[in-house]
Parts: sequence; C-alpha cells; structure tokens
Amino acid sequence: MNNDFENEENDTITITLEDDTELVCDVITIFPCQGKNYIALLPQNAGEEGEVFLYEFINKGNDDIDLVNIEDDDEFDAVSDAFDEWLDTAEFDDIFDGEE
Repeated sequence: MNNDFENEENDTITITLEDDTELVCDVITIFPCQGKNYIALLPQNAGEEGEVFLYEFINKGNDDIDLVNIEDDDEFDAVSDAFDEWLDTAEFDDIFDGEE
C-alpha cells in the first residue's frame, strides 16, 4: 500500500485491489474500535454515494502503514457500527457548526 499525502485538504492513499487495479482514495477518518485502529476510505471517483472501504490501520511509523483486510464477520460488523456512529457524530457536528 502506498501512503500518498497529495494535498492539505484530503490525505489520500492508493490501494491495490485483488485484481491489481490501483485506486486512489480519500481518507475519511481513522477511528478506534475494540482496541484497534481502523481507516475509512472513499475512492476519489466514487462521488458522495460511493462505497466506503474499511481496513484495520497499523501505523508503523515514518509514514509506513499497513492496511489489513477485515476477514471476520463479527469484527467487520463492529467496525461498521463504529464508523456509522462516527458518521452520525460528524453530521451532527456539521449541523451545529453551520448555525454558529
């Protein structure tokens, strides 16, 4: 996995899919769940309704990271729920930020 920081607005990561297709993704967030860190990625060409990719995120230091597929269904469900909660909080914060 390449970790590219192309601009100040959105960090990007280029992931390689199983069919060797490379996909440039915006980093939505890195969030904790069950004692591990996870990352949510949105492909740049996907638009707002695109599929979000969730991976375990391991920061090895010096801009070296590993993204690990979530193989366990229970773990994936827990991570999806944690991401949904983060989304709900982010949307709630956006509503109140706009009113101030």
